[in-house]
Amino acid sequence: MVALRIASRGSELALWQSRAVEAALRAADPSLEVRIDVIRTTGDRIQDVPLAKIGDKGLFTKELDTALLAGDADLAVHSLKDVPTRLPDGLALAAVTLREDPRDVVLLPPGRRGGLDALPPGARVGTSSLRRRAQLQALRPDLEVLDLRGNLNTRLAKLDRGDYDAIILAAAGVRRLGWEDRISESLDAGQWLPAVGQGALAVVCCADRADVLDRLRTLHDPHTAACTTAERALLRALEGGCQVPIGALGRVDGDRLMLDGLVADTDGTRILRVQESGPVDDAQAIGRRAADALLARGAGEVLAAVRARAAAPEPAAP
Repeated sequence: MVALRIASRGSELALWQSRAVEAALRAADPSLEVRIDVIRTTGDRIQDVPLAKIGDKGLFTKELDTALLAGDADLAVHSLKDVPTRLPDGLALAAVTLREDPRDVVLLPPGRRGGLDALPPGARVGTSSLRRRAQLQALRPDLEVLDLRGNLNTRLAKLDRGDYDAIILAAAGVRRLGWEDRISESLDAGQWLPAVGQGALAVVCCADRADVLDRLRTLHDPHTAACTTAERALLRALEGGCQVPIGALGRVDGDRLMLDGLVADTDGTRILRVQESGPVDDAQAIGRRAADALLARGAGEVLAAVRARAAAPEPAAP
C-alpha cells in the first residue's frame, strides 16, 4: 500500500486544510494511505510580536519545507498567501487548489451587526496585516487599529472577550471553519484588495518526486493558478512580504485575466492602485507589468519608507 506523509501546521484551520487535501487524494485513490504530521513553525512560536517586526520570510512555511527536503514528509499544505514567491531549491509548487472566497471580512462581538461604516469613532479594530491596516486607515482614519496575533480561534476569542470592537480576517478561513454566521461584512474586493494568493491552498513537494507530483495534479485548479501566478509575479517584482502593505487580486473572464494591484503606506495616507489585463497564458507578464506600473507611480519610495520604519528599533519605554 502506498503511503504519503503530509506536513502541516497544527492550528485548527491548518489541519482542516490538510485534511481537505488528504480527502481529495483518497478520493482519487481509495487505496492510498495518508498521514498528517504536525510541525510547529516560527510564526506559530512567536505570538507576541507583530508579523512585520519579525522580519523573516517563510514564517509559516520554513519548517515544513525543511521536513520535505530532509525526507521526513512527502508533501506540505500551506495557505498560498504564506508561501514565499521564491521556494527553496529542490521544492516545487505542485498544486494550487480551487480558490475559496478571497475577500476580507469584518467580524463583530456576539449580538452586534453592521460593517465598518457602523463603527463609532475610536472603535478598536484588530488585524495582523499591514495591508489591512493601511486600507482601513485610508477608509476610516478615526478608528484605532490594534495588532492581532494568534490562530483564528484565538483571534475570535479575543474579540468575544471585549479586547476589540471588530476584527478583520480572511473570509476563506472563517468559512472553512464554519463561522459564516459571524461575518458582519464582506469587504468588496474591487475596493479592498486581499493578500496575494488569499483563499487558495498551495501543495508543495520535492521537485524530483515524480510520483507525488503526478498524484497532486488532480488537486490543481488552472484558473486559480493563473490568477495567483499573476499576483505572485507582482509580489515578487516588488520584493514584498508580510513587512509591506501589498494587495492583489486576479480574476479570469473567458480567455482574459484581469489583475488589480495595490501598494500603500502603513498609515493609509498614500495608496497606489493599478489594473492590468491580458491573455490567461501571460499571467507572469501581467503581474510584472502591474508591478512596473506601481513602481512608475512611486511604489518604490513608499515601500522603502515602510521597510525603514519596520527596521527601526522600538522607542525605549519611559
